[in-house]
Amino acid sequence: MSLLDTGVPAVLLRIDRNPFHHGTLGAVRSLGRAGVDVHVVADCAGSPVGRSRYVRRIHPPPAPGASADEILAVLRRVAGQVGRPAVLIPMDDATAIAAARLRADLAPAYLLPGMPAALPERVADKAGLAAVCATAGIPHPTTLVPDSARAAADDARRLGFPLVAKWSRPWLLPPGSGLRSTLLVHSERGARDLHARTAEAGSPLLLQAYLPPGEDRDWFFHGYADGTGLVRAGGPGRKRLSWPRGAGLTAVGHWTPNAEVVALAERVTDVLGYRGVLDLDFRRCGATGRYHLLDFNPRPGAQFRLFADSAGVDVVRALHLDLTGRPLPEGDPVAGRAFVVENYAPFAALRTAPGGRELAWYARDDRAPGWAMWALWARHVSGRLRQRLGPAAPVPAPRPAPAAPASPASSTSLTDNEKASS
Repeated sequence: MSLLDTGVPAVLLRIDRNPFHHGTLGAVRSLGRAGVDVHVVADCAGSPVGRSRYVRRIHPPPAPGASADEILAVLRRVAGQVGRPAVLIPMDDATAIAAARLRADLAPAYLLPGMPAALPERVADKAGLAAVCATAGIPHPTTLVPDSARAAADDARRLGFPLVAKWSRPWLLPPGSGLRSTLLVHSERGARDLHARTAEAGSPLLLQAYLPPGEDRDWFFHGYADGTGLVRAGGPGRKRLSWPRGAGLTAVGHWTPNAEVVALAERVTDVLGYRGVLDLDFRRCGATGRYHLLDFNPRPGAQFRLFADSAGVDVVRALHLDLTGRPLPEGDPVAGRAFVVENYAPFAALRTAPGGRELAWYARDDRAPGWAMWALWARHVSGRLRQRLGPAAPVPAPRPAPAAPASPASSTSLTDNEKASS
């Protein structure tokens, strides 16, 4: 008998056009292995996700930047094709925000956690999160929101260099703009230049004090807050390797007990009245030892499969169990369990872990996505190299040497090089 109610399918929703989104594959496998029909509403053209044996069907997604009405229309179309109520699982911030606001319109075709409609947007907004942390008494890096290019330069000087620049609502960044959601700034001019692109970015620029990375400083917490607000499943993890290094996604993570991180996650969830899956990022300050909350993602994090406990429950399964009225079994944490994204950390993928290890792409029971990832990754890397190198510079033609006085020998014979070229 399956742990989950196999009569209730799941619909995974993602607007972000990222073919390497291994979190989507993790959700497909987690639910599919339990016998749940999994429908994916995402752009899987060329993505390894579409090769998984556990995908029931792939549906065309809303376009990037789609309005709430457009997202609603797509989900209603998918609901008609699924034919029965389904658990809806947004896999990026834009769809998590839209789903929460559309919850009443999506019922009864979709099951979603009940919480204030504006809450996911409030916590995903970087400026909103700073206010939340101040209210909840949770450490957060000093954050300033300049209202002009000159103020950006002044605020940057006040914070000191390097500093972190973030766009308040990164899900609004236009594709192809070259703008990154987060980056380090090293000068006043850099802050001014970024602020000048505010209209293009679609949300305010935030300048934030920089907390240097270091050994044992980067942590994350994944959990599921049930209907009563109790945080279930998931746990605290330590980021051992990131991509890009020092400021990117988790390439290697370990499930590591940390009571302080758990207490902070439970506090912010309780203060907000948050319900559903959450993914929090923390960085410990080397000077004070305090854990600062950097990000609150109102959806499953890409490495959520790290926290599969002894009962086989992760945050995605916890969501499905809770929304279908099934009890969550009490499993034990698997301390030392590792999660490795093998295209970002290939050597780590060869090492064992005391609590077991899960790879993001390769799985013995679902091999095709792993092989497809390596083929796609090779094309991705070679394309990036070509972009960096650019077109080869034209080689100028050699200038003719001054003519030498004619002689019988020089006018009739060829040098060795001339023979080779002719």
